[in-house]
Amino acid sequence: MKKLYSLVNVTKSEDQETVKSICIKQIQLNDPKQEFNKRPTKALPRSLSRSMSQSSNDSLNSAVSSDNSEGELSPQDKLQKNSKGLSDFCIKNIKQAEFGRREIEIAQQEMPGLMILRKRAGGEKPLAGAKVVGCTHITAQTAVLIETLVALGAQCRWAACNIFSTQNAVAAALAEAGIPVFAWRGESEDDFWWCIDKCAAADTWEPNLILDDGGDLTHWLYRKYPSLSKKIKGVVEESVTGVYRLYQLSKMGKLCIPAINVNDSVTKQKFDNLYCCKESILDGLKRTTNVMFGGKQVVVCGYGEVGKGCCAALKALGAIVYVTEVDPICALQACMDGFRVLTLGEVVRQVDIVITCTGNRNVVEREHFDRMKSGCMICNMGHTNTEIDLASLRTAELEWQHLRPHVDQVVWPDGKRVILLAEGRLLNLSCSTVPSFVLSITATTQALALIELYNAPQGRYKKDVYLLPKKMDEYVANLHLPIFEAHLTELTDDQAKYLGVSKYGPFKPNCYRY
Repeated sequence: MKKLYSLVNVTKSEDQETVKSICIKQIQLNDPKQEFNKRPTKALPRSLSRSMSQSSNDSLNSAVSSDNSEGELSPQDKLQKNSKGLSDFCIKNIKQAEFGRREIEIAQQEMPGLMILRKRAGGEKPLAGAKVVGCTHITAQTAVLIETLVALGAQCRWAACNIFSTQNAVAAALAEAGIPVFAWRGESEDDFWWCIDKCAAADTWEPNLILDDGGDLTHWLYRKYPSLSKKIKGVVEESVTGVYRLYQLSKMGKLCIPAINVNDSVTKQKFDNLYCCKESILDGLKRTTNVMFGGKQVVVCGYGEVGKGCCAALKALGAIVYVTEVDPICALQACMDGFRVLTLGEVVRQVDIVITCTGNRNVVEREHFDRMKSGCMICNMGHTNTEIDLASLRTAELEWQHLRPHVDQVVWPDGKRVILLAEGRLLNLSCSTVPSFVLSITATTQALALIELYNAPQGRYKKDVYLLPKKMDEYVANLHLPIFEAHLTELTDDQAKYLGVSKYGPFKPNCYRY
């Protein structure tokens, strides 16, 4: 069993427990609703006013369209400058900045945690002097996080962790705001690594913090710029894939910097992984295929939090859902939730849709493809495209046909065809968008983790992987309750004593499974 560490100790004061690590004096748990409601709404200029239907259409095009034209120059070959004459960025089209700014402003309305954090901590600048290099999905929601980090004092450089998930207009808005961004929708693999390199190795800028989603940036720095690791205070990682890679490095004694595992925070697991995927799996499938789910037979590979969300959504629309699992506990949960647990080989001939969400590799192999019925659709809800063995499909006897953006058809010699979505990459962020509110929860957790690493005294963290304390998870949740007008019950002194907890939290022991 991998050894996990609690991030910080929690010290008691007379009236409440406080998170020792938080270096922001303004952050208090009292009445976040009042501060959020008092936040002024920025009026949009007249030049930006358009109908909501037009805005929705533009948003869809920004998020889903491949945005590539035949013969168009690569962004690397263009000389672009923002309105201030700055050119330290590489994006699709700086002229889209105005619309991208609208997208960011819309996202802010559904991201209360970050907006409250920005207001409370902005005066003290807890990230002053921090140089954050990031590699995440570049969407309107991520832009709110990036601009929050800047408001807290950080300098940021950013690349995309997925070649299909960048919203070009949002990248343009960030570049116009003076934030170096190197990303565009539809990058090639070479473009992908070029963008990461441009972020990590600027001539006059060296990072001291990493925010990663998948581990690609962290490993690129390790391999190509090992000397930079000595100046980095730590890395915050939010994906199953990236966390697994960090634990591998730690086990081999090769982890050179402290790391915070945000993925296994309660606020990430239970909200981003579960509730976000519960809504976005349907959106991604509908936008790409217009499929009707009632009566369809679907197999979901993996019943972790992502798999649970996908299965719940599909079952609610009348799909017949099967689950594959290697973990007996997750398998038992699937059975108790009313799903048949079988191997992929047992059901692959009859299903209409195959969805992978294991974080593993080669879950769907050529032997499975050969046995699928014609018309079967395959997609991935895990972070990387390693779950589907695409290399086995790129052979001479199989014909690839591109049907529409992010939809390919692979045809067998006998005429059988299977439909592959987003080339096996993350379906929801490649083919649709995800809810801003859920991402606010994850992004707030990421921001607090960066603040902690940057302000931690020398020697607090060793070269290992750490978890955030439960008190900080509760704080993030507390910031998001006002949007629901939720009112928490307060323990009496006698009740708190009976339970053996502080009346101000944390309310559950570290061993508690939510």
